[in-house]
Amino acid sequence: MNKATNMRIGFDAKRAAQNRTGLGNYSRFIIRILSEFHPDNEYHLYTPKKQRTPYLQEIPTLKMLQVHFPPKGIWRKLRSLWRVWGIKRDIQRDNLDIFHGLSNELPLNIGTPDQRKALWGEKRCKYVVTIHDLIFIHAPQYYHWIDRHIYNYKFRKACQNADRIIAVSEYTKQEIMDYYHTPEEKIDVVYQGCDPVFAQEIAKEKLEKVKKRYALPNKFILYVGSIEERKNLMLVAKAINILHLQTGEEIHVVTVGRRTPYVSQIENYLKGNGIEQLFHFYHQVTYEDLPSFYKLAQVFVYPSRIEGFGIPLLEAITSGVPAIGCTGSCLEEAGGPDSLYVDPDNTNSMAEVLLRVWTDENLRLEMIKKGKEFANKFSDEALCQAITRTYRTLV
Repeated sequence: MNKATNMRIGFDAKRAAQNRTGLGNYSRFIIRILSEFHPDNEYHLYTPKKQRTPYLQEIPTLKMLQVHFPPKGIWRKLRSLWRVWGIKRDIQRDNLDIFHGLSNELPLNIGTPDQRKALWGEKRCKYVVTIHDLIFIHAPQYYHWIDRHIYNYKFRKACQNADRIIAVSEYTKQEIMDYYHTPEEKIDVVYQGCDPVFAQEIAKEKLEKVKKRYALPNKFILYVGSIEERKNLMLVAKAINILHLQTGEEIHVVTVGRRTPYVSQIENYLKGNGIEQLFHFYHQVTYEDLPSFYKLAQVFVYPSRIEGFGIPLLEAITSGVPAIGCTGSCLEEAGGPDSLYVDPDNTNSMAEVLLRVWTDENLRLEMIKKGKEFANKFSDEALCQAITRTYRTLV
């Protein structure tokens, strides 16, 4: 195909259709920016359940996209199997140039690039997969053993069968190379972006309404993300306790995210130290209200031990909030050189950094300014160009 020719691009759109998680947000983001900046391409979305597509409506270009479901017959009864096996026939029928697995997977029966070339020659569909992380290998203690084996089989096979792999960070790229022995030249790093809504100003009236609706403190440190052991929020709880003992100041922490049994561990620690009033847990914040939480916060903290990228850090600096993360994985790639980072096991260091950003207004203003400048590299246009470059290397 000539490089000036428009492409027929298909996506595994299950997560885009069904999930409000990071994988769903990423899938919708990629579909949106490509269809907005390159409307002359033809886009096909494949998702297994017609009755479960609540989030596709959030893609503003949905009317120009072609959405496909399992065909009648056996695949209507075996929808999950269609997505990993039967979809191959649909891809061939629709004469796609590119099929992009947006959430770590490709159909299991497509074969390797060499096998496809032997069967179909150069006119075959090319397959791209985005790998978000291999945390289940690096930190298996956070996953059930059966999930680890399923993920490892699917992710490894996707890396073997893909014509090209997109890693969402340099850290994830290195993990793919180390664990799956994938050649470096097969992998492109294309960062995730965040919804432009986080960069937009919010009217004071709306901020006041959100603050009142959720009974938010006047000043607070914000955390956004599922509240599970890997996210390491206990580090912040212990740091706040140190600051409370040292200064007597009541520094409030607002957490937004899915509740897991780990929340009870944090709550027990807070009660045991008499500071339970300083932590505010919110598990049902609407996506519409989330940008206001960022705008109302004085500091953002993301103490996760390991991530594939760390989108909440990018959302924070895009929103104009000084951000603190932890070392050890890829968070520096998301938060940039002017956010602050501490060892995920160093409580005293976290307490010190939190206090610095909380009390030093000049530092806060400098971090906000530099953070917004860094966030510009994650613009929709820049990331769309990067994705398109990957596609064009194949067609």
